[in-house]
Amino acid sequence: MKNRGRVRWIFDGRIAGIGTASGTRLVLGCWTHSPFGPFADVMAERRDGHRLLLAPDRRTARFVAATYSFDEVRVEPVRVTVRGDHWTVTSDSLTLRFTTGRRGPPGLALRAVPRVLATRPRWIEAVGLPARLLRGVRTCGTAGGGRHEWYGARDLRPVRDAGAVLEGEDLGPPAPVVPPVRFGFGSTPRRPCLVRVTTLVG
Repeated sequence: MKNRGRVRWIFDGRIAGIGTASGTRLVLGCWTHSPFGPFADVMAERRDGHRLLLAPDRRTARFVAATYSFDEVRVEPVRVTVRGDHWTVTSDSLTLRFTTGRRGPPGLALRAVPRVLATRPRWIEAVGLPARLLRGVRTCGTAGGGRHEWYGARDLRPVRDAGAVLEGEDLGPPAPVVPPVRFGFGSTPRRPCLVRVTTLVG
């Protein structure tokens, strides 16, 4: 694979994957450290397969759109507020609220791996096979623009409650992320969750 093992960009933060009763699936990226500074973006795939990116500025929109696949890209502020276990995400198009639960065995296992190991491409590739037991989940693969990408998961909490309104439409209660989203080579876990992750792009 092109650029295999060569890391050029590092994004550190959290990814939330949430399905809804309407069939729309949402993926929030909330990045505390990135080449572009802190930012948040949202990827949404509707029931009919339409893939939408909400990005806070043109620079991040260009990068994300060059790495993943979308049918529509909108540049609008994406604001994230966290109070304890309660998350609120707002933009011109979207309002999303969700609550995380207590971490279970998967989260405890991920937290037990030292960060220096959990974020190495070779380690991420090694754990890729067991990760495939989660439908749609991949830890590494080829991204857009000839890039290679690795997801180093470091924690996981379930999403216990969620609600979202997209373009004025209430998306209904939370549901599994089914079918898997099609923005890139992998999806989020089937069960709605919040993952602490370091993403490497090369």
